[in-house]
Amino acid sequence: MSFLENQRLRLIASGAVIALAFAASSPLSAKVLAKVDGVEITDEDVQVALDDLGPSLPQQIEGPQREAYVLDYLIDLRLVAKQAAAEKMGEGADVARRLAYYRDKVMMETMLGKVARDGSTDAAMKQVYDDAASKQKPEEEISARHILLPTEDEAKAALKRVKGGEDFAKVADDVSKDPGSKGGDLGWFTKDRMVPEFGEAAFKLKKGEISEPVKSQFGWHVIKLEDKRQKSFPSFEEVKSQVAQYVAQKSQSDLIMKLRDAAKIERTEAPASDVAK
Repeated sequence: MSFLENQRLRLIASGAVIALAFAASSPLSAKVLAKVDGVEITDEDVQVALDDLGPSLPQQIEGPQREAYVLDYLIDLRLVAKQAAAEKMGEGADVARRLAYYRDKVMMETMLGKVARDGSTDAAMKQVYDDAASKQKPEEEISARHILLPTEDEAKAALKRVKGGEDFAKVADDVSKDPGSKGGDLGWFTKDRMVPEFGEAAFKLKKGEISEPVKSQFGWHVIKLEDKRQKSFPSFEEVKSQVAQYVAQKSQSDLIMKLRDAAKIERTEAPASDVAK
């Protein structure tokens, strides 16, 4: 038995369940890929299985091979399920509970998917974006470079070089102990992103000005201010995917809370969080 065949059988043995039951006849749009004792397996069935199995599939197979693997899995699944039905295993209470659970799970996922799609309109996303943008307080940010050294004397020596006319970025590349900033470049940042000592010193500088050595928990810094500006809020297009995710999740959460509020929910035992108190 090959490794892939063994992996496929392990999926079956582990009780992996295809969320939607196979229909006896397929939609006209479905492409028939195989028949098991006359019952069709279509490309749509394969897609359902791919969605269900996801990361449990072997990572080394991709593209058409992945679909072929899943088709073999579905053939095996159909055969084993048919044998189980012949032995009347589907009549047990445990199987009935599992089928009821997976039916509810699929119905929930289908409903939440619809709610997410219906709620994620351009108008809803734009409203969320505009609300967030309106709450963004004006905030200054700066672009700066620095030279980081372990001692004050070394920092003073580096400062002497740049004040003597050497290029700040070159001196930073020569002596700075911060490997993460090429030429000492720190990019754009707000004051709260830096340790207090560095932030205070950097934001007091004027454009093009160079600081005296500043001590922080990381060592001694010589800072050069490149530029200042008001921090801009990202454009709608830049954050559209995050906004869409937020709107979809909020739509789903709102539905669940609405249903909970309208339902009569009775617990026979206190939640674990309440017991622990």
